[in-house]
Amino acid sequence: MFEAAELGAEVDRQTWTKEAPVVREALLQAQRELAASRYSCVILVSGVEGVGKREVVDFLLTWMDARGVNTHVLREPTEEERERPEYWRFWRRLPPAGRSAIFLGSWYSRHVIERVFGKTDEKDLDQALDRIVEFERMLAHENVILVKLWMHVAKKTQRKHFEALEKKKSTRWRVTKRDWKFFRHYDRFRQVSEHALRRTSLGEAPWHIVEAAEERHRNLTVARAVIEGIRSRLEAPAERPGKVVKLAPLPREEKTLLSEVDHSLSVDPKTYERKLPRLQGRLHRLAGRLPAAGKSLILVFEGPDAAGKGGTIRRLTAAMEAGSWEAIAVAAPTDEERAHPYLWRFWRHLPRAGRVTVYDRSWYGRVLVERVESLARAEEWQRAYSEINAFEEQLAEAGNLILKFWLSITQEEQLRRFKDRQTTPFKQYKITEEDWRNRAKWDAYEHAACDMFEKTSTAIAPWLIVEADDKLHARIKVLKKVTRALEKELD
Repeated sequence: MFEAAELGAEVDRQTWTKEAPVVREALLQAQRELAASRYSCVILVSGVEGVGKREVVDFLLTWMDARGVNTHVLREPTEEERERPEYWRFWRRLPPAGRSAIFLGSWYSRHVIERVFGKTDEKDLDQALDRIVEFERMLAHENVILVKLWMHVAKKTQRKHFEALEKKKSTRWRVTKRDWKFFRHYDRFRQVSEHALRRTSLGEAPWHIVEAAEERHRNLTVARAVIEGIRSRLEAPAERPGKVVKLAPLPREEKTLLSEVDHSLSVDPKTYERKLPRLQGRLHRLAGRLPAAGKSLILVFEGPDAAGKGGTIRRLTAAMEAGSWEAIAVAAPTDEERAHPYLWRFWRHLPRAGRVTVYDRSWYGRVLVERVESLARAEEWQRAYSEINAFEEQLAEAGNLILKFWLSITQEEQLRRFKDRQTTPFKQYKITEEDWRNRAKWDAYEHAACDMFEKTSTAIAPWLIVEADDKLHARIKVLKKVTRALEKELD
């Protein structure tokens, strides 16, 4: 979940000089729109210790009209607060319609910290998170706009930041014993926080994970999240006062998980012919152990058209006993499926214990094709991230091992394969007008995919990006990943 916030994203001074005035005016305009509406806005500033959360609060108060904002720094509950129900201290700080409130610390802090230090167990945490979900849903239905910001830096970056502050007398005071104490438990905080964010990232109140290592990038990302959070909930544009400031996206140079893929990786045919049967043999033996272990395997394949999903799936299923697996090609929903909740059609195909189910496309269609093609409303695909995470969590708890593969190819390679399909008679059925239409929206699909990785790649169901310009390399890599995951699960 946090990988996308560890890529070293930066905004250079020139870009900042150009973008900052536009974004600041848009933020002020959003605040004016809020003031004229029946909504209020709550901004939660949370995340890793010592990464500028206070600076983010100061930044927002500088860029926004501070007269319309209340700021709450939540420390340990006071005696008065301890004598009342837990949520009393939050209720009394909620802003009225037309105003905003910034919370440094929130209803998450206590429960994450207590779980990290072993004061509560997982059941206690989940019960607390369920209560938070109910609370936030209620706020959303009561016209409270929730903008939840999670500041994140990599462990190495956090250490360097603390050490740099301690070297100077003028900044030494900013690093506390508590900061270092929490740093020593960084990995545990990351694990617990991922669980908390995954469980509480709602369509009505999604988490925005902000790469906080570089100040300009951090501040622009925060401001944009607040702007979009407010605008997405306000009434029709006609009711908005003044001129609408349109925001251009950040420059394309910004790194993403897909932009970092090495498409040059390949496997020569001789190596492939040597490794393929060995890996298939391992997979055959491991899949045969699933029934005795009472476990199942679910494999999900997504990626651009012509990425090689079908060929990779065939190399996997060829290694398993007939009748022990099912491959499901997910297409547009039928009338019956449309008449049910979105995930219904996937629930009914779940494997029994000991079996393998392979999805050629999956429930992620809601946040990919349905999002890009406007087949789902924005609130539906935004809500789908949390619904999918909850779905996969239930699968894992029931003994399913879940592996999700994104087969990544370049636009050039896709074009080559499309033309090959057009000119090869037995492949012509694979190419349709819809494939060409999808290709024209390449950037939109990549953006949707990167959001999907950020919000749904979890410890229990990770996304694994496979370099697939070379089909032989992709097949070998997938087989290796599957066999290693099964060995870890079964041994």
